[in-house]
Amino acid sequence: MSRLAAQLGVAVLATGLTILPVTAQADLTLTFGTYAADKPTDTVRKYRPFLNFLAERMSAELGETVTIKMKIAKEYEAGIDQLASGEVDFARFGPASYVLAMKQNADVQLVTMESKKGSKRFKGVIVVHEDSDLQSVEQLTGRSFAFGDELSTIGRYLAQSHLLEAGISGAELQDFAYLGRHDLVGEAVGAGRFSAGALKESTYKKLVTKGVPIRVLMSFDNVTKPWLASANVSPRVVEAMRRVMLASENEEIVRQISKNGFLEGTDADYDFVRQAMTRSNLF
Repeated sequence: MSRLAAQLGVAVLATGLTILPVTAQADLTLTFGTYAADKPTDTVRKYRPFLNFLAERMSAELGETVTIKMKIAKEYEAGIDQLASGEVDFARFGPASYVLAMKQNADVQLVTMESKKGSKRFKGVIVVHEDSDLQSVEQLTGRSFAFGDELSTIGRYLAQSHLLEAGISGAELQDFAYLGRHDLVGEAVGAGRFSAGALKESTYKKLVTKGVPIRVLMSFDNVTKPWLASANVSPRVVEAMRRVMLASENEEIVRQISKNGFLEGTDADYDFVRQAMTRSNLF
């Protein structure tokens, strides 16, 4: 009987023959997905400590052991597809990728937004070589431009929106190309391969520290990154994740991901990105 009970996953009471089902809770394994906006090795190094922290805190919240795996997509589109289809359970995306994921699956869940000194905005930049004669975006007519990924908020949609506001479409540029990662854009401009390029401010600062000869031509607002859960993740798990990320007592490890922690967000926070994406169709 004991061997049979073990095989069937049941417990036999010592005082009789009553058989009860075992009620032990199964462990929870989640897969975190993102795409490599910078070098993949840097992406892993950046996220792993925070994901370990998140798993530990969620385990306490849920009363079961939570394990978090990572899946890094090489391209934005693959990362978006993985979240929309439920291949990954949660993700950190750029704003445009969130908008595109919602188009694929309207049940994608917004968990939190990153905070920048208590704000939901941060900066993107258009850069030129430090020795460039360019002093304004309007002077880019007839010059070359490096964009990031074709689905990048800063690296494409917002940059193209601001170029259009300055009267410059793709036809007015001598040449333009999509280079993928933000660091590749900055390095290409620093090497003189393009007259200007668009990248996030934090990557610009890292490149300057490394000695890449670039300077800011203009900066512009972007909304902070959303953390998202797939439609397949239960509300109970999403709420536990949200409570951990919004907790005021979060340690220094959280600030390695989001310098000032996290904020509650709504879909409407991303409306101005939707508008820029629509405008960029005219580029």
